[in-house]
Amino acid sequence: VQLQASGGGLVQAGGSLRLSCAASGRTFRSSVMGWFRQAPGKERGFLAAINWSAGSTIYTDSVKGRFTISRDNAENTVYLHMNSLKPEDTAVYYCAAAGYWSRDSRDYAYWGQGTLVTVSS
Repeated sequence: VQLQASGGGLVQAGGSLRLSCAASGRTFRSSVMGWFRQAPGKERGFLAAINWSAGSTIYTDSVKGRFTISRDNAENTVYLHMNSLKPEDTAVYYCAAAGYWSRDSRDYAYWGQGTLVTVSS
């Protein structure tokens, strides 16, 4: 599975961004796709996940209502729509693929390269 993340950038507090993760490879359709983020000096943390087949989703509580994960099966792309961004959302955002539902980064075998989101106050 190969993953390519994009869409990061600089945005003012209260603004929105949409991150994209393009997936390719023979087995990725059996996977769960997740989004994580890592701020400077902090551990990588789970944000949301979606499965390709049913589109079911899970979120960490801190982003529920602000972030939405979605997928486009035709484009083989997973998105993270981020609204009402706050300075504390500043981090490198990663997409990843796992074979089953998990919030643990250690269960995700494949990772994109990360895309930086900076939220200014």
